[in-house]
Amino acid sequence: MAQPAPDTETTFRELFESLTHQVERVLRGKRRPVHLALVCLFAEGHLLIEDVPGVGKTSLAKSIARAIGGSWHRIQFTPDLLPSDVTGVSVWDRARSDFEFRPGGVFANVVLADEINRASPKTQSALLEAMEERQVTVDTTTHPLAAPFMVIATQNPIELEGTYPLPEAQLDRFLMRLRIGYPDRAAELDILETHGSDTVTPEDLTPVTDDGVVAAWTREIAKIHVATEVQRYIVDLADATRRHRDLLLGVSPRGTLALQRATRALAASLGRDYAVPDDVKALAPVGARTPADPLAGGSDARRHVRERRRRRPRDGAGPGRTRRLRVRCRPGADGRSWVPWPGSTPERCSSDSPPSQSWPPRAASSSPVPSPGPAPATPTSARRVR
Repeated sequence: MAQPAPDTETTFRELFESLTHQVERVLRGKRRPVHLALVCLFAEGHLLIEDVPGVGKTSLAKSIARAIGGSWHRIQFTPDLLPSDVTGVSVWDRARSDFEFRPGGVFANVVLADEINRASPKTQSALLEAMEERQVTVDTTTHPLAAPFMVIATQNPIELEGTYPLPEAQLDRFLMRLRIGYPDRAAELDILETHGSDTVTPEDLTPVTDDGVVAAWTREIAKIHVATEVQRYIVDLADATRRHRDLLLGVSPRGTLALQRATRALAASLGRDYAVPDDVKALAPVGARTPADPLAGGSDARRHVRERRRRRPRDGAGPGRTRRLRVRCRPGADGRSWVPWPGSTPERCSSDSPPSQSWPPRAASSSPVPSPGPAPATPTSARRVR
């Protein structure tokens, strides 16, 4: 059966900006997390949000589902949650003298897996097939999921008592790991000013498209050109994570494919029909398999990403030398900038922070391909040996 084509009268960038505007009506002052979440949606990926309560994790999921005109379900992961509550169950129908399938919470365009690490590993594994193959198998019968399909899972990095760490097989299925962060002063004052009769909730948003158009554009994005040099850059980054002494597990081939899909989606959202190395650089630090402890100010693996992104060939020379910094930094209130821990100087922390504080990134087509060097930048799969 022929797949429907997207509306040619509306460009993808116009559609993307309309979606971003709708979501930002609810989640104010968070351009970067909203942009990356939508990139994750069009890259057919899944999103893992690790942040403190009350910063808008649930509102983000509901707003995205409302803006694309799709369905959404929320699953509260608790220790007594069963796999059948997620995937569905077969119930005996006396009138038909047969079993009838009752779909679970995973049957929606956007699924919010709230506090996913509070459920048992048995229940967490119920999402593995759905996240990778977009289908659910119950009693030897396979049920396909609707397109688009996206899982937005949340974790609380503060209270870890009674939780179950996500297994490597599940982390490998997430495309991005984000922190929304606290709003800045101006955005929070605006939130207080509009609270009350002018409050905008996800239910107040107007859908700007439908799930069929989103699925069609997802297929079109796969045609974005990725040069061989950019693909080599992605592979070199992944290969470096597999050989680094501080990383127990490197990026899988699934991770490199996911990074390429996200690179294409980011390029399309910026109005380009080709990808550049800066797209890879912007996405590498938010890879889901890059470990980062929000309470410890970031992990060594994420510092390797930032160092490796700054490695660029000098004019008429080989790869530039990179100064390895050992300063400890922690995320700032806006979720994008980095501030020093006590005992660290602001200058050194600033040099160890991400090189660009603006979003979205603006990359020129002549941007050279960074040299990965012998040390890794880990865009996805990595776990530090403690």
